[in-house]
Amino acid sequence: MTSKFRIIVITQEEFAENEAELCTFFLRNGVDALHIRKPHSTAENVENLLKKIPADCHSHIVLHDHFGLAAQYHVGGIHLNNRNPHAPANYSGTISYSCHSLTEIAENKQKDYCFLSPIYDSISKVGYKSNFEKKELHEAKQSGILTDKYIALGGVTPKHIPELIETGFGGAAFLGYAWRNPELFIKEIQICCNL
Repeated sequence: MTSKFRIIVITQEEFAENEAELCTFFLRNGVDALHIRKPHSTAENVENLLKKIPADCHSHIVLHDHFGLAAQYHVGGIHLNNRNPHAPANYSGTISYSCHSLTEIAENKQKDYCFLSPIYDSISKVGYKSNFEKKELHEAKQSGILTDKYIALGGVTPKHIPELIETGFGGAAFLGYAWRNPELFIKEIQICCNL
């Protein structure tokens, strides 16, 4: 492994009452990046969330929507998707993307990092099953396709981290598992990653 194994948390789609406090808690306790993914939100709603998160945390935030807020709040990056497939003109921050097959990886090599999913059966999406066999992932690592530029997403829990490191992933992204019990999640991450 050439770099630190990254821990990323993705927000739930709906806003929660104490969400800003939990986002801050994650970022101040070992989470490397927080992806704000609110596909049905308005720019005003996302901005209200950003305003409640301390400014010193903004450089670790990645937006999935409302890219106009990126420069205004000095966030760390944007995540391209079907709703927002292109970065704004003159954008110079981090760009990430999501892939759902090893074939897609070749098409997104220019991104700073990429989610690959679903690696395991999803915790937050019912019926969203793993799309990869362990053998297939190991072969992708051996052939240089799967590198530490790729972040495992989908059904990931802290207990999977050693296996993900061995497989060649550069990090893990958490959604359902992180939000079920944030304090327990952070304790498990700190133990798994020796933080």
